[in-house]
This record gives sequence, C-alpha cells and structure tokens, in this order.
Amino acid sequence: MPVSPDMAEDLAGAVAALYEQAELALIEKVTRALAAGLDSPLWTDLKLQSIGHLRTAIEDIIAALQADAAGAIHTVVAEAYNRGTTAAVVELGAVAPAVATIPAGTRAVDRLASALVQETGATHGRILRTGLDVYRQVIADATSAPLLGATTRREAAGRALAKFADRGVTGFIDRSGRAWNLTSYAEMATRSALGRAAVQAHTDQLAAHGVDLVIVSDAPEECPRCKPWEGKVLRREGASGPGTVEVEHATEDEQMVRVRVAGSLPEARAAGLFHPNCRHSVAIYLPGVTQPPAPKKDRSRATYEQSQQQRYLERQIRAWKRRAAGSVDDSARTRANARVREYQGRVRELVAETGLPRKSHREQVSAAR
Repeated sequence: MPVSPDMAEDLAGAVAALYEQAELALIEKVTRALAAGLDSPLWTDLKLQSIGHLRTAIEDIIAALQADAAGAIHTVVAEAYNRGTTAAVVELGAVAPAVATIPAGTRAVDRLASALVQETGATHGRILRTGLDVYRQVIADATSAPLLGATTRREAAGRALAKFADRGVTGFIDRSGRAWNLTSYAEMATRSALGRAAVQAHTDQLAAHGVDLVIVSDAPEECPRCKPWEGKVLRREGASGPGTVEVEHATEDEQMVRVRVAGSLPEARAAGLFHPNCRHSVAIYLPGVTQPPAPKKDRSRATYEQSQQQRYLERQIRAWKRRAAGSVDDSARTRANARVREYQGRVRELVAETGLPRKSHREQVSAAR
C-alpha cells in the first residue's frame, strides 16, 4: 500500500495534546495567581511577593511535560515507523508473496525520536520565561493604568491576560521563518517527524528488496509546492534532477524498458513534498506495469485555500477557548464563549459549502493538567 505522512497524522495528536495541556495550565496558573485579591489595595505588593510561588508552579508544569512528552514521542515515532514498514510489506507482497518483513529499524526509530525530543524540548525554557514575563507585565499594566485615568485595575489586567490567552507561548520560528505558538509548533514538528518516520520505514523496506523507483500520487487540494511532483516517478535515492533510466521489466525477464524520472525522493522532499498536512503518498513503481495515477477525485469541492481557511477557523476556536480559560471575570468568559460559537458556526458554513470533512478534534482544547 502507498505510504504518506498523513498515515501517522492521528499519532501527532497525542504529543500535541501534552503541549496544549501545558500551555492551558500555564494560562490558568498565571490568571488565578493574578486574579486572587485583585481588588485589594495591597494587590501589587502581594503579587510581587508571590512570584516565587508562581515560578515553582510553572516549573512543575514543565517537569511533567518533559517526562510525559519524551515517552509519548518514542511511542508514536515507533508506531509511525511500523506503519510505514507494514505499507511496504503489503506492496512488496503483492509482487512477491514470499517477501518477509525486514526487522524494524530500531536505530532509525531512536534517531528520529531523539531528534524530535531535542527539538520540542528546546521550547520548554520559554514556557517559564513567558509565564513570569506576562505575570510581571500584567502587574505593571494593572498598577499604572488607574493612575493614568485610563481604566480600572481589573479591566487592565483582563485585557493583558486576554492577549496572553490569545497568543499563548510564542516565539518559535521554523526553518522557513514562519512564527508559531507552543502547541502549534509542537504539533507541526511532531507531524513532520512522524511523516519522515513512516516514509523512511517504507523506503528502508524497498531498499532491502532492491526496489529503486517510486511514484507520487495525485492528491486533492494540493498546494503549489507539491503539484510539480504529482504522478511523477522518482528515484528512491541517488542523483537529483530529471532523466531517463533503463531498467528491467517488472514481470518480463530480460526485457528492458525506459522510464522517465523527475528526480529523487530526497530532492522532492527538499522542494516541499510531504510538508506538514501533505496528502500525497508514494508507492512502488513497477517498470512496464505501473500506470500513471489517474487524477484522484476530490473528496470535496474545496480548494487548497479553503482547506487552509478551515485550519484558520479551527485555530480561532481554540484561541477563544483559551481566552475563556484566561478570563478574570464572568462577563469576559461569556464573551469569549460567544466568539467560540461564532467561529464554530463559520466552520459549519464552510463545511456545508465545500464538502470538507469537519475535524472536531482540531477544535478542542485539552483540559489543563
């Protein structure tokens, strides 16, 4: 069966949920710490004296996250690799029923998991810095605002905390220069790593059985980076760039066929194929037998831009749910929940218009631990 990064998409949710729980716990810890005694004339002094307690609470969140995330990452990377291995064995078995599974690449799994643990672990220090910085900033804003006649202390604190809930823990930049918040960055990094694990397992199996060529599927709602590779034959590894190779027919002994290849799989991936959320897959190419894939019938009437609009609306739903969690009073919480319902309605309209499947799990905010 063909292999695609999205065959491990469901696994990334387990890791992303841990980071979402940590981010929500941070928002709630900071909000509750600041809301306590907010109307007291001694509030500023009490809050500054309590910063050590908040630091300890945030460090506890980080410690729990580090312990849980490392184990979860090793588990899901191993499962993604196994799925890629199974996909290759199914394909190879259709050609040569006697094909046996090559033992799982333990070293490859460990290497991919360790790299992901390191990448996501680098975000943990920013959780502490962000929490303490926001805490101090809210104290400063809430203390100075009434003196300037601008607003009440409660209103100033509420606005500052609402901004924090919207942003979450930010400041993460990927290789392309795009900025992410903590949860989105962890999910993106995990999805990318799991996709690599599945594809690598597939190609490891093909290499072990001497298969050198693969073919890219035709997927719906494709993005501009992937479109040039649709339906193209690629070398599993080796030289980049297009060319023609002469190989033996897959089923006819001593019969040679010429195959036009568009480049190598590593080259295509470097150019954007198999980016996060990519729906393309690769499968074994059997010279003289495999036919170019027929254009896949869209599962919906949607364009790539509309699928990205859905992702935007999902992020807004989660953001307003975080805003509700970071509200210092009931009226602000009510307004935030109203915005949640507004964006949920927009998702329903988009789904009805385009036929895109609604992914309710992407609209959920995991409960804080």
